[in-house]
Amino acid sequence: MNENVRLTAWVRGRVQGVGFRWWTRATALEIGGLIGYAGNLADGRVQVVAEGPRATCERLLESLREGATPGRVDGVTEIWGVARGGYDGFEIR
Repeated sequence: MNENVRLTAWVRGRVQGVGFRWWTRATALEIGGLIGYAGNLADGRVQVVAEGPRATCERLLESLREGATPGRVDGVTEIWGVARGGYDGFEIR
């Protein structure tokens, strides 16, 4: 069963002002099959919302945690939910 899910991840570390959102979008597009966004939060974290097949979202989450990201990732917290749609591609916010 490969139904669509919603991944919301909060990435801590030096992730603003270093191209992290751009890298996240490029990674999501490279993986394929994902819609959503990456956006800066006021507290210095980046929030990533991705919808697509669970296995595909898990690949993105693994890349956020262990990929060659710009800046420095100190940790990633995630929650899983039901896909809601409403996104047009994968955006930077």
